[in-house]
Amino acid sequence: TFTVEEAVEAIGFGRFHIMLFLIMGSTGVAEAMEIMLIAVVSPLIRCEWQLQDWQVALVTTMVFFGYMVFSIVLGLLADRYGRWKILLLSFLWAAYFSLLCSFAPSYTWFVFLRAMVGGGVAGHAQGRGENKQIVAMCSCSNPFLSLGKVFWLAGSLLIIGLASVVNPAIGWRWLIRIASIPGILLILVFKLIPESARYNVSTGNTGAALATLQRIARINGVAMPEGQLREPAKERRGRFKDLIHPKYLRTTLQIWIIW
Repeated sequence: TFTVEEAVEAIGFGRFHIMLFLIMGSTGVAEAMEIMLIAVVSPLIRCEWQLQDWQVALVTTMVFFGYMVFSIVLGLLADRYGRWKILLLSFLWAAYFSLLCSFAPSYTWFVFLRAMVGGGVAGHAQGRGENKQIVAMCSCSNPFLSLGKVFWLAGSLLIIGLASVVNPAIGWRWLIRIASIPGILLILVFKLIPESARYNVSTGNTGAALATLQRIARINGVAMPEGQLREPAKERRGRFKDLIHPKYLRTTLQIWIIW
């Protein structure tokens, strides 16, 4: 018999992980563009709607408020229904509300819709974190893990470059529409992203986990480990009180403070 982690280590790093890295890294581009968008749009909406300083600041605040609230909600849903479904929902959600922002008739609507975009973007982390672990298990010192940070920087530079061209020419509403394109393109390649094998075995769906591992092995051109996949299902998943359990409390507090 073998476990999921033993299978992943036996399969090793290959073409599948490069593909997964590029797709999940691209979510960082889309996320950075949506988050940084406010910085290049704020001066224009200030003039159009005659906003005060606190009103401009509130737009950014509400984006991160939506991110914070929905990170908790979508994290719980991902534990219950799977990473794949929540990741797809977050892509659709963020793209939909981002496009709606470009049609916002008033400041109030704009603030509300940007908060919804922040909520959708929060879901990207549910799948990206899980898939980063897949890559990390196969490449402890692989440069791909460090290069992952480049995607966020690329998204930030891209939205600033676009703003310098689009804003003076056709306005901020078209900038928002163009900025939503990376998120829409990710939806088109979504079928290439597998459900987490670790999640499937935790729910007792060993067959689906095995199918995912076999797919990874086939793309990488290697053989699966011999034997049967055996791993006990987890009766309880995603409990908040586990974070404050004495065993993990110190680590939890340290991570919260660092972030």
